Amino acid sequence: MTSVGRPVKRIEGRAKVLGKARFAAEYPIRGLVYAAPVLSTIPKGRVTGFDLAAAQAAPGVLAVITHLNAPKLPYLPQTPTLSADPKIGHPLRALQDDRVLFDRQYVAVVVADTLERAEAAAALVKVTYQAEPAALSFAAEKRRAFAPNEARLDPQPENPSDYQRGDPDAGMVKAAARIDATYVVPTEHHNPIEPHATIAVWSPAGTLTLYDKSQWPVSVRSQVARAFGLQAGSVRVLAPFVGGGFGGAGRAWPHVILTALIARAVKRPVKFSLSREQMYGTVGFRPHTEQRVRLGADAGGKLLSLVHEATAQTSTYEEYAEATLHPARMLYACDNVRTTYRLVGMNVSTPTFMRGPGEATGAFALESAMDELAVRLNLDPVELRLRNHAEADPEKKLPWSSKSLRQCYADGAERIGWTRRTPAPGSMRDGRLLVGLGMATAVYPANRTASSAKVLLLADGSAVVHSSSSDMGPGTYTSMAQVAADALGLDVSRVRVEIGDTEYPFAPVQGGSQMMASLGPAVMLSAQEARRKAVVLALSDRRSPLYGLDPAGVTVQGGRLFAAGDPSRGETYAALLARLKVPSVEGHQTSGPGSEKDRYSFWSFGAHFVEVTVDPDVLETRVRRVVSSLAVGRVINPRIAHSQALGGVIGGLGMALLEETRRDDRYGRVTNANLSEYLVPVNADVPRLEPAYVEEVEPYLNPLGGKGLGELPIVGVAAAVANAVYHATGKRVRDLPIGIEKLL
Repeated sequence: MTSVGRPVKRIEGRAKVLGKARFAAEYPIRGLVYAAPVLSTIPKGRVTGFDLAAAQAAPGVLAVITHLNAPKLPYLPQTPTLSADPKIGHPLRALQDDRVLFDRQYVAVVVADTLERAEAAAALVKVTYQAEPAALSFAAEKRRAFAPNEARLDPQPENPSDYQRGDPDAGMVKAAARIDATYVVPTEHHNPIEPHATIAVWSPAGTLTLYDKSQWPVSVRSQVARAFGLQAGSVRVLAPFVGGGFGGAGRAWPHVILTALIARAVKRPVKFSLSREQMYGTVGFRPHTEQRVRLGADAGGKLLSLVHEATAQTSTYEEYAEATLHPARMLYACDNVRTTYRLVGMNVSTPTFMRGPGEATGAFALESAMDELAVRLNLDPVELRLRNHAEADPEKKLPWSSKSLRQCYADGAERIGWTRRTPAPGSMRDGRLLVGLGMATAVYPANRTASSAKVLLLADGSAVVHSSSSDMGPGTYTSMAQVAADALGLDVSRVRVEIGDTEYPFAPVQGGSQMMASLGPAVMLSAQEARRKAVVLALSDRRSPLYGLDPAGVTVQGGRLFAAGDPSRGETYAALLARLKVPSVEGHQTSGPGSEKDRYSFWSFGAHFVEVTVDPDVLETRVRRVVSSLAVGRVINPRIAHSQALGGVIGGLGMALLEETRRDDRYGRVTNANLSEYLVPVNADVPRLEPAYVEEVEPYLNPLGGKGLGELPIVGVAAAVANAVYHATGKRVRDLPIGIEKLL
């Protein structure tokens, strides 16, 4: 390996900086027209009528489409040929009936020759409703909470909503120290740089091309084909560049299918771009989740009982459930554990994945409770975790494939200077400022899914990699080029990566920290196949210097094949293929997990250490420093990994201190649907961030030895900040974000 492990610069970076990378809304399609939605102004009820005259008479308007004139779609059930489709329940079927299920739902769409004209005409549409009582208050609806349909638990359906091992109630009775507290993570929205957008183009033959912001083009193809009753091959989805997703672009949202519906109705290519405000409507969010955690430990800090209960919001038309309780089941060695997960149906759009989905939410509660237990026991928070360190997975009863969490604790503690921490809250100061040190554990599944790739070794000696995978920012273009380069014996500059097109081989969703572990081996195997074919060509060609050699005796380096024992005896790929007049040599392989998943438990681990200051007069909290120690197996590209770690930690800081979607419980309306009032971290909020990686060998997950990194860095950050704030002030904040008013 000469490329893998090196900090190679992003190979698509120059195209992005120069504006040459096309995103979903930027394709110059001839004859393009524009869609602007009309949004409901009630959270529940029925549409009883429209006044469309003014909109239809407005300049440039081609059509006004409502449920009264929209074509009805078949929405076929899932079939084996569409098996890439996730278990998504019953998605909103926009403009298929008169029902209103949440505020700001699409109730009509205006199509015009410019975006400005479409938006102006949409403002002229008048809608009348018959309103119905809506479920808008989480507090009021909690009494009707229900267990989710186990078949739709996301992302790992083998984990039931109710789980128990041992006798937690008996363990709690024996405990010398107990914690019983409730923690709240509010609704949060993704706010990526690129808003959602879709362009739909129908061909005369009835095939559909979609340019879409998507983390999973194959799934979008599947969902759209099913909605229209088409074969999957009749739909092509392109998403070569995605301007941030964070989980929010993991499925085909209603506007995607609506764009295709409108384009077929008006017989023109249609672009549907969501405004920043509309991004708070139908494209998902982190669900409001309330969690009760009860811990019981003996006098030495050994956990005797752990009970974690979570209740989260979902929509009234779909169930969305998260892996909130995974950390409670597997992170600590405790014989007596019980978890329960419940959903609250509300008149909101359906929540979705948001970075670290479930684990980030659950870790805030669990790691805050562990800090509270450490205080109760007068025990160092790191020491408490070490005393409950799980040497094997206590839930699955399997050995870890690899685990370096002890080293993460030691490394992070040393780098932040944990030994200077005095235990008493408020005992550390810098001048007049209160200083606090807090920490928390990070954990996320190390996932791997079946994936395919195609690698072409071209006549000029370069190579191209094909995959339907998208790249929303974790560096898939670059990391796959590195893997292919090493397998082919090429410099990484000689490898081109073409992705984000459903015409290319299958790839899973870019989410769940799985793309490198899933697609990487498929690229490696495909490149190795292409290399073997080239070697065979050389060995069977009498004109080749390598003719007649044993294939095992041929090495490739720098694009040149040569005899391992005699480097002077050889030739380049380019010379070989040119002489044989072969335009390309292809490798096409599929790779996926095997029986190892039944023998080992696969997780990535880490620890965050945070230093904060709190101004005692105005109670402003500032994070000074975050030290993160992460164990993710082999780091394929340290430069890109560093970027991923920074992004995750910054997301955790937003979760801890700033982010909260506020909704009016009377009308269901988001009241801060903009980047002025929905606060996210900016440069002035970001302190010294110091991620580092513990050296770790991962022998079982995949042949490249890497484990998932993208989700891990956000998990535990909010708890570490909250624990540091407690250490600085003595105030325990259990409902995020930690604002000034919560420290009064």
